[in-house]
Amino acid sequence: MLTEDHPFPQIAKHRGAQTRKGSYYGPFASAWAVNQTVTAMQRIFGIRSCADTVFAARSRPCLLHQIKRCAAPCVGRISEPDYAKLVVHAKAFLAGKSATVQQDLAADMEQAADALEFERAAAIRDRIRALTHVQGSGIMNPASLTDADVIAAWQAGGQTCVQVFFVRGGRNNGNRAFYPTHARDAEAADVLSAFVAQFYDDKPPPPLLLLNHALPEQDLVAEALSLKAHRKVEIAVPQRGEKHAVVEHAATNAREALERKLAETAGQAKLLDGVAQLFSLPAPPERIEVYDNSHIMGSNAYGVMIVAGAEGFCKAAYRKFSIRGPITPGDDFAMMKEVLERRFGRALKEGQEGSVEWPELVLIDGGAGQLSAARAVLNDLGVTDVKLVGIAKGVDRDAGQEWFHTDGKPAFQLPPRDPVLYFLQRLRDEAHRFAITTHRAGRSKSLTRSELDEIAGVGAARKRALLNHFGSARGVKQAGLTDLEAAPGINRETARRVYAFFHPGVRVEGLAGTG
Repeated sequence: MLTEDHPFPQIAKHRGAQTRKGSYYGPFASAWAVNQTVTAMQRIFGIRSCADTVFAARSRPCLLHQIKRCAAPCVGRISEPDYAKLVVHAKAFLAGKSATVQQDLAADMEQAADALEFERAAAIRDRIRALTHVQGSGIMNPASLTDADVIAAWQAGGQTCVQVFFVRGGRNNGNRAFYPTHARDAEAADVLSAFVAQFYDDKPPPPLLLLNHALPEQDLVAEALSLKAHRKVEIAVPQRGEKHAVVEHAATNAREALERKLAETAGQAKLLDGVAQLFSLPAPPERIEVYDNSHIMGSNAYGVMIVAGAEGFCKAAYRKFSIRGPITPGDDFAMMKEVLERRFGRALKEGQEGSVEWPELVLIDGGAGQLSAARAVLNDLGVTDVKLVGIAKGVDRDAGQEWFHTDGKPAFQLPPRDPVLYFLQRLRDEAHRFAITTHRAGRSKSLTRSELDEIAGVGAARKRALLNHFGSARGVKQAGLTDLEAAPGINRETARRVYAFFHPGVRVEGLAGTG
């Protein structure tokens, strides 16, 4: 996104509703692809990426200016008209007009050299070099494609992988692999037709779709996509030339991705058979849930649940539980009890209303004490058809020395190189990683709260207005009543309320409750 509500527009990553005024570009296949584009825009044009609050508070250039990735408009190193010209070039580049941008930059460089402005000419030369570098073309950066999606399907073992490459403005924005669910005997063309119809349900289609299979009702699908996009959308199956090479490259990616997935699925099935034998399950588990907690002396306490199955980790099913308490700080038993009560209590309620995902195996990070607490919770809820297992680290807390606790048998260990042991360790470590990541995110969120959050009547919009105007919470705290009343978006009543909050011993005329 390039913002348009600030004199010096900012380039930023964006996901979700396009509520802020600006120009939006995409889609991108991954956050990595977005980061690559943002970095390129900084190298070529020096567009700022800092937030407006940071921009307003700067008194000297930041590191990005030192490494020539920002023009430093925050401290006046570039004028507003010159920065606006950079933004125009950036928009043209993102729209696929890189040749025009390069010609304009070359003309500017010659003009600067003729005027003996050699430093400016050198800066423009560096932009041209950066632009040439990012324009380097390969098989998936064809000169004949501007805005298009390349979609290829490959089938093997009754499954299909659909590989999608996003080409925007003549650049490859990355690719993603999809594995649609379908009948084992479904034809690739039918799967691809259903995929295309669903894929663009929540996103606008580009003017051109390149496929490796003709769709059964290709003209009808193209017409439906054209109506959605309010412009013509063409669907083509190229047979020769550069576009055919692009589609073949996407098909190769689809084949390799599907082969990897089939190999992983076969290995996963063997491991799940081993888990079933180890814990005396009637069949390999289709859903394994692993629970863990993370906190620092009871603060910012979170419990998490991760899910694994025949397809590996099911990250869409992961859940976070902010511990509500009241719980004694550091009481892991009580935290686990709350998490299990909320998860299975909700599942039981949903099960009365319809289908609900139910695990065959639940892993708890802990020993006999945690296992007993978890069993007591499930017994109170009437849940008796779930196998509970506790994984406790050994005396030296070394990986490979874990003890496994389960109902009906004494604690035991597995041989150090047992594949099932490695699999269970991976599950436990993934739950631990997710718990720590969740805790850190919650702790960072609490650290970024300011005194403004405690003022009654000051919501997110007014808080943003105050921070944009004064640069920081400290600036708001030090501002006089007149300055607060003059801030954009702040009415007289709010200004007096803010001033009274930071000056509790001062009487503020006209504000109720301060007399």
